[in-house]
Amino acid sequence: MNRRIRELRNLGPKTEAMLAEIDICNESDLREIGSVAAYHRLKFHFGRGVNLNALYAMEGALIDCDWRELHPALKAELKSQI
Repeated sequence: MNRRIRELRNLGPKTEAMLAEIDICNESDLREIGSVAAYHRLKFHFGRGVNLNALYAMEGALIDCDWRELHPALKAELKSQI
């Protein structure tokens, strides 16, 4: 199923609008690019308006997990890639 961004866990209309501005319009787009690359694009486009919580929220959305419950090792791995 190719859901809209706002239908994914952790992500709402504001994130959906921001992602759309960088050509990530649905679940399939986000899965294809991955959370780290999407975070890089968001950070480049929006600057300080994007923080690590966006990275964690997108990764959580991809694995269907609340971003606050991501394992610390996974958070550290994601952070090491930015």
